[in-house]
Amino acid sequence: MKHLFLYAFAILIFSSCEKRQSKDNTETLLVNEQVRARIDSTLSSFVDSGNLAGVSALIFEKDQEVYFNAFGYADRENQVKMDRNTIVQIYSMTKPITGTALMTLYEEGKFQLDDPLSKYAPEFADMKVYDGVDENGDIKLVDADRPVTIRDLTRHTAGFPNRADIPGLSDILAEKDPRSFEIDLNEMAKRIGQIPLWFQPGTQWEYGQSVDVQAFLVERIAGVPYKQYVQEHVLDPLNMTDTRYFVPESDRARMSASYRRTGEGQLEQLPNEEAHNFNINEWPLTPGGFGFTSTLDDYMTFARMLVHKGEFDGVRVLKPETVELMSTNQLPDSVTERSWLPSKGNVGFGIDFAVRVAPPASAEEMNGIVGEFFWDGAASTLFWVDPVNEITAVLFVQLFPYDQIKLHKKFKDAVYGKYQPSGSN
Repeated sequence: MKHLFLYAFAILIFSSCEKRQSKDNTETLLVNEQVRARIDSTLSSFVDSGNLAGVSALIFEKDQEVYFNAFGYADRENQVKMDRNTIVQIYSMTKPITGTALMTLYEEGKFQLDDPLSKYAPEFADMKVYDGVDENGDIKLVDADRPVTIRDLTRHTAGFPNRADIPGLSDILAEKDPRSFEIDLNEMAKRIGQIPLWFQPGTQWEYGQSVDVQAFLVERIAGVPYKQYVQEHVLDPLNMTDTRYFVPESDRARMSASYRRTGEGQLEQLPNEEAHNFNINEWPLTPGGFGFTSTLDDYMTFARMLVHKGEFDGVRVLKPETVELMSTNQLPDSVTERSWLPSKGNVGFGIDFAVRVAPPASAEEMNGIVGEFFWDGAASTLFWVDPVNEITAVLFVQLFPYDQIKLHKKFKDAVYGKYQPSGSN
């Protein structure tokens, strides 16, 4: 009897401690009831004001779902509600998936980050660099100081031009049309290799086709089509069934319409045939920098794999040290020209993610936690991974032009609380 009593007493004590610990864990979560209400208020206000047709968000913290809600319409004109399984076009949020596919080959020892791109792709040998135009308007060229490296591809320092306003050079870019949907990755790479670099490799940060070239590089090194490789090494292992280039007709009713904001509280729906063109037709181009659709839960699976340092639900996609490398700033201080990257906050750039390197310096700066890594998409979508708080967040909308309404800033303020100056209570 004495042993039974002691056993029962031990069970009671253990159960009490477990309940208290569980309660304490709940109390220490950053996304609590107050924060959830703040997020609801923030997101619903954008729909109520007419600046968004629909918006949804999903947040996990310490492996718990701590927030989900959806407001407004995926298709306002047909009164189709924004929902958890709404399919959206994620545009540049395709890039981190491509980087993940590339880094699986890195783990196999198939390349080193500082290898010249031309080692695997002679299309990029002996690149010339733009040096302005002469008195006749003809472009001047100089030799590259060094080859474009794979690291340049992963951090947007390769020098590929991406603007329509560079005298002479933009004309060549338009003529070569390396983003045509009607060409495959091999032809795309060939065309990019024929366009002079805008600047010397490694000297500036400038968004361009670097991640499309990463997809080509995966294809070249692996010896199989990029679409097949990313499916077999990233999407299938994570069971990301709604993340794809082509959406079959049976799933198109779940696709969100896209909207263009034309003024305060004014939205116009883009025709689906135009907005969904890439995803409702099967094109030869399988770009690494854009093109995927996804759902909240699909992309959240990808984000949770990253916060777990490469593993999710018993499946390992990357090694922990690889995720650490990808989420570490790769931009040296010597790269001072960074285009619009500083608008993301005090960030550097890792391997296909922006990486926060310092806390916000003012209330106007984008909120975030040092060590977080993230990216967004042209239709104003956003995700981030916060390893400090073990938070992963995905925000879905389909809004053009890109986030004129400070949706991302206000969403992050709702999650983390508004800016507090250092040393304030």
